[in-house]
Amino acid sequence: MLIYIIVGSVREGRTAIKVANWVQQATTELALKDIQTEIVDLKEWDLPLFAGSHPPATGIYDQPKQQQWADKIAQAQAFIFISPEYNHGYSPALKNALDYVGKEWQGKPAAFIGYGSTNGSRSISQIRQVTSSLGLVDPNAVIEIRDIFKRNKDENFEANEFEVKGLAALIRKLQKYNLA
Repeated sequence: MLIYIIVGSVREGRTAIKVANWVQQATTELALKDIQTEIVDLKEWDLPLFAGSHPPATGIYDQPKQQQWADKIAQAQAFIFISPEYNHGYSPALKNALDYVGKEWQGKPAAFIGYGSTNGSRSISQIRQVTSSLGLVDPNAVIEIRDIFKRNKDENFEANEFEVKGLAALIRKLQKYNLA
C-alpha cells in the first residue's frame, strides 16, 4: 500500500515538512507490513492557482501541471495530510492542491495530522469537509499535535509517546479502509 504524506504548507521555515519527515521515519520504524510512504511536498510541486477551463470533476485536464498532478495522485492508495492551521482553517496551498483534480482522490482513505493554536482541530475539521466532498474515505484517523510552538525549535520534530501510538493506529485505519 502506497501512502502519500502530503505536506500542506509552502511557507519558509515551515513545521509541516518536519512533521512529514517524522511520519515517514516513524512509519518505517513501525515495520508495518506492505506499507510504503512517499513525501509529496506542495512546495516542490509549486502548483499555480487553479485556473483550468474545465471543472476537475470532469477529469478533463487542460493544463500540463494539472495532468502531472493527476498522474501523481492516481498512484497512491491512501493519503496523510499534514495540515497547519492558518486563521482557523487550512492552508491555501493545500486547498488548491485538493481542487486541482477530481476522480484521482475518490475511494481512497485519508488521514489528517494537524497542528497550530488549537492543535490543528479547526484545520482538520475544514479539510475533512472538502476531502469528503471529493470522495475520499474518512476512517476517522486524526492526530492533533499539542504544544507545537514549544516543540518546534529543532530541525527535527520529536513526537511524544501519544503521537507515536496515534500514528500506528492511523496507519492501521488507512489499511482497513483501503478500498482502491
